[in-house]
Amino acid sequence: MAKFRAARTLSAVESLKDPETEPYRSKYSARALLQEVKQLLSAAEEGGEAVLAVRRAVLEYELGVNHTDTEELSAGEEHLQRCTQLLEPHRLSPDCVSLYIQAQNNLGILWSQRDEIETAQTYLESAEALYNQYMKEDGNPPLDPSEHFMAEEEKLTDQERSKRFEKAYTHTLYYLAQVYQHLDMIEKAAQYCHTTLKRQLEYCGYYPVEWARNAATLSQYYLSKECFMEARHCLAAASVIFSQAGQVPSAEDDETEPDQQDLPERKAEIARCWIKYCLNLLQSARKLLEDNIGELDPDRQLELKAQRKKEEDEKEKGRKKAVLFGTSDICDSVLAMEEKVSSVYPLDFQEAREIFLVGQNYVQEAKEFFQVDGYVTDHIEIVQDHSALFKVLAFFEEDYERRCKMHKRRIDMLEPIYADLNPQYYLLICRQLQCELADTYYEMMDLKVAIGNRLEKLDSHTVKKINSLAQFAIKYYELFLDSLRNPDKVFPEKLEEDVLRPAMVAKFHIARLYGRLITSDNKKQLENMQTSLEYYTFLVDYCEKYPDAVPAIETELELSKEMVNLLPASMERLRAKVSSFV
Repeated sequence: MAKFRAARTLSAVESLKDPETEPYRSKYSARALLQEVKQLLSAAEEGGEAVLAVRRAVLEYELGVNHTDTEELSAGEEHLQRCTQLLEPHRLSPDCVSLYIQAQNNLGILWSQRDEIETAQTYLESAEALYNQYMKEDGNPPLDPSEHFMAEEEKLTDQERSKRFEKAYTHTLYYLAQVYQHLDMIEKAAQYCHTTLKRQLEYCGYYPVEWARNAATLSQYYLSKECFMEARHCLAAASVIFSQAGQVPSAEDDETEPDQQDLPERKAEIARCWIKYCLNLLQSARKLLEDNIGELDPDRQLELKAQRKKEEDEKEKGRKKAVLFGTSDICDSVLAMEEKVSSVYPLDFQEAREIFLVGQNYVQEAKEFFQVDGYVTDHIEIVQDHSALFKVLAFFEEDYERRCKMHKRRIDMLEPIYADLNPQYYLLICRQLQCELADTYYEMMDLKVAIGNRLEKLDSHTVKKINSLAQFAIKYYELFLDSLRNPDKVFPEKLEEDVLRPAMVAKFHIARLYGRLITSDNKKQLENMQTSLEYYTFLVDYCEKYPDAVPAIETELELSKEMVNLLPASMERLRAKVSSFV
């Protein structure tokens, strides 16, 4: 018994202190002790056949885990298989069930390490089924494997047995969640992840940082399904549990959580999940509220407000029961966190602004860690999300001037970042920023035109502003299109699928922008119309040559065909007007 205990101490405690040059020194020493105990058991006769069989199974299990830990998977598998063979006839007895489940768990892990995910799934689902069968047929706290080498007075209490058994089953669910993720069974993976997180809190078996990270990751699944209440709950729980990191000792085997030095990064990662939450909620609301030209539909707004009032209460009560995490004190903290941001679609500017401000606070929090020096890509993604928050907030704003100012904020945050980027290293990000800056200037020009249309007469300042915004939009669209050229500066004959739509939209917008430039010089206007016609013609000709491109740009193609038919006649009239003045 002493040797068995010493072997477990070597594996669990002393191995953490092993030097890098001999990473498995303690594991090998533990193995030698376990082999000694195994030999002693082989010679033993007292204790009864059943007791000896279970003890041998415990040793096979410990040796299996030991070999797996030292990356000797074949030997590990042999020992674990022997363990399950010894236990098979008694696997549902309180003496054996916990050990059998843990052996199945470890076989599942072992096959996952070999990338044989479906084999791993078989072992883990077998462990899950056994737990459910045992709880249905017996349900009493079973013996922990370590008890088979303990004196009677050292045996565990029922409460401790139950805790360890439940923890083993939580591990089963945790590994199954990962297996389902690997097999692209996303919904099932999310369901198992949620159950695992709930059980870890219930049985106080978790590392705060890891738990928070998993809950934040789960929130992104719920976001993809537009389940905003569930997503918010996961994130609120993640924030609350994360705040325990470094403050409370971990309940996970009394170990200190690894990666304590990564706390600022983990906190910033959770902040980024909150940003995505706010952004997705606002964007989904926009989809519900917009009309066919992308503006807010007031009738739809009134209809949704009336509908929300009716549904809200029952819906929240019913769904809450299914998703709540944690004990009452944790629940109170999570509830307080949830109350800081809505989980229902915002239906007007004030509601949207409240969600926007929460998102913006998390942008600042995330940027504190993900600074441009050292985290270029992450930093830019956060700034792009900040820009997207302003873009979607502008949708809810009725005043065109204020809407313009929101887009100007986007320009002010994106342009400096773009100016500092080297396209040689960050070509994809440069293209994203070129398109976003072009679209933003384009949007601002449209707004300035709408403001100008309300005036009796366009003043020179408004004309200058419209032209300036149009020129900037053209500049960034052209930069994007130039980035597609080969080293000899030749534009591709056929566009790759991933850039087809952005390139065609850029061409279409440039055509439209040249048509929007305001000039009193008829010659200049003719030049602009000619340029516009060339860009529209490019779209039409390209789609005739490559018909498979049509589905990507149907609307733009239809309008381009119209313009290709209309523009020549307009240009002819203008030429006649010009020549009559000569």
